[in-house]
Amino acid sequence: MNYEDYKALCEKINYHMDLYYNKNTNEISDYEYDQLMSQLKAAEKEHPEWVTPDSPSQKIGGSAKREAGVKVVHRVPMLSIEDVFDISDVRAYVAKVQSLHKDAVFSVERKIDGLSMTLRYQHSDADGFLHLTLAETRGDGHIGEDVTLNARVIPDVKEVIELPFEYLELRGEVYMSHEDFFKYNDEMEELGKKPAANPRNLAAGTLRQLDPKITKQRGLRMFIFNVQDGPADFMASQTGALKVLSDKGVPVVFHRRCGSADEVVAAIEEIGSTRDGLPFDIDGAVVKIDQVAYRADFPAGAKYSAGHIAFKYPPEEKQVRMDEIEETVGRTGKIGFIGHISDVNTGKPVRLNGTNVSRVTLHNQDYINENRIGLGGVYLLKKSGDIIPKISGTVKDPEVIFHVGEKCPVCGSELVKEEDTADYYCVNPSCPSQLVRTLSYFTSRGCMDIAGLGEKQIKNLIDAGYLKSFTDIYRLHLKRDELVSDGIIGREKNTDKILAAIEASKQQGPVRLLTALGIRNVGGRTAQTLIDKYHSIEAVEAASKEDLTQIPDVGETIAEDIVLFFAQDDTKRLIEELKSEGLVMEEAPAEKGTALEGLTIVVTGTLPTLGRTEVKELIEKNGGKCTGSVSKKTNYLVAGEAAGSKLTKAQELGIPVISEADLLEMIGK
Repeated sequence: MNYEDYKALCEKINYHMDLYYNKNTNEISDYEYDQLMSQLKAAEKEHPEWVTPDSPSQKIGGSAKREAGVKVVHRVPMLSIEDVFDISDVRAYVAKVQSLHKDAVFSVERKIDGLSMTLRYQHSDADGFLHLTLAETRGDGHIGEDVTLNARVIPDVKEVIELPFEYLELRGEVYMSHEDFFKYNDEMEELGKKPAANPRNLAAGTLRQLDPKITKQRGLRMFIFNVQDGPADFMASQTGALKVLSDKGVPVVFHRRCGSADEVVAAIEEIGSTRDGLPFDIDGAVVKIDQVAYRADFPAGAKYSAGHIAFKYPPEEKQVRMDEIEETVGRTGKIGFIGHISDVNTGKPVRLNGTNVSRVTLHNQDYINENRIGLGGVYLLKKSGDIIPKISGTVKDPEVIFHVGEKCPVCGSELVKEEDTADYYCVNPSCPSQLVRTLSYFTSRGCMDIAGLGEKQIKNLIDAGYLKSFTDIYRLHLKRDELVSDGIIGREKNTDKILAAIEASKQQGPVRLLTALGIRNVGGRTAQTLIDKYHSIEAVEAASKEDLTQIPDVGETIAEDIVLFFAQDDTKRLIEELKSEGLVMEEAPAEKGTALEGLTIVVTGTLPTLGRTEVKELIEKNGGKCTGSVSKKTNYLVAGEAAGSKLTKAQELGIPVISEADLLEMIGK
């Protein structure tokens, strides 16, 4: 490897370190990352003159996230553990230690795949025991974040440890169980939001976000794996300290005390054999010198703690046959693909990392084409992050590569391919698979604003047969007595309140209604632009693609989406029905103010009197442009209470920060 290749490798590793440590995400597997680090270490061993303090081998990779909490300087650095990938390296390490200390023994422990956290405990004169005073993340190994409030809601974190010490500092791994991970992703799917990639990323993001209620809701757990600081006699033995902590009710990592290389290897194999059945992820086994005093004799560099190594298990792969490809429709109308697979040898679900796998997500048509996926094809299957099944290679090509059909598999409507993407969509707003999402969006605050009629109530009404389309919302009053009797949206008082909100929503006007229809790429701002131009829903419906593209901020893609939406027979029928129910579909042309002409304004935080939708409409009615993110093009930031990171960024960029009162004064109110 020459120096240019070495620098390119450093840059690549730094990129993936930033994703993993600071952004709680990843683009490559742990195994692939470990291989990159192995290449780097080999190059630096051959060329030690290349190594600088900035090398990925010399740093942990994280950085404290300022917006997530107060920075904390670690009393004891929270360093990493050097990885090995071959059992021969483990035996060599044991031999090296025992050649210097013949009585050395080892603690072999599960390496939990999560986020490291240190807990500081201080003696309390009130009861004579240790009380939790601070919890901190690893960050860059020397400076982390104060996450004490989040730590206190993790059930495995003890508020009080009944030991009579003056001070104790423990380090452990915060993780998320497979059950809680899948529960979270199911909820995200229900909401039409992006699921988490793996439990480790979700655990990290959860611990570092600002709301302890969210941390508690997501069910984080923790194992203690090290004593960072404490009485000398207590810290003398790794396994001894873990036993005392366990006896005091502190959850500690699974460990085995081993006296020889054979015992260490056997413990690693034992941990490896049980990883498939664990309810959480592990990515290796840690070998620690049990006598803590001996560890200083085996330094491992600036990045790694002394006296430890971590054996990393290789990813497991199996060959599977593609038996069926199922098309699904998501809440946004996006077509998804599920591959039904079987073990090529048994014809049954494949056993992978301790679970039976019979289905795999195939993402989109480009993914299918790239991997040459089709019925009868044979593929390599592995688990990304040891949990999500993923096609990792093609063993035998199918006779025909699968291609998405022309019709929606649920409602039979024509499918449309989104420009410049691999995604196909069903654009029928009445498609049953999209109904809960589309009706919930229709009734939301930024659309028709029907208070009390949220996703839960809408789902109940759909399940009971009351709702099949937008129009049915405005016909619920005809079934008022049935609704009261069934109690689906509450008893008499609450039902009447919701029915009154539905009736009032008819006067929301064409901008809100056009937004609520859920046309792809048409949000509130575009809807306002369209109504400013055409003044009615029916006029927008009649506009051609050529007409629409003449409007500022309406490009070809948006124009095509609008024309396609209104060309559907179901849409034409829907518009007529809503009109017959008395919804206001047009508005008289109004003069637009010019007080904010040419200004780009961002709003953040909670304002004293104006809601987010109200202030946005106010800005746009006075000629301004309201955007969601702060950039160099932003002219003003309107900040209320709990302004957060947008305020920080505006201050860094020197953007004027104004109040609600300042904004109203600017437009003469």
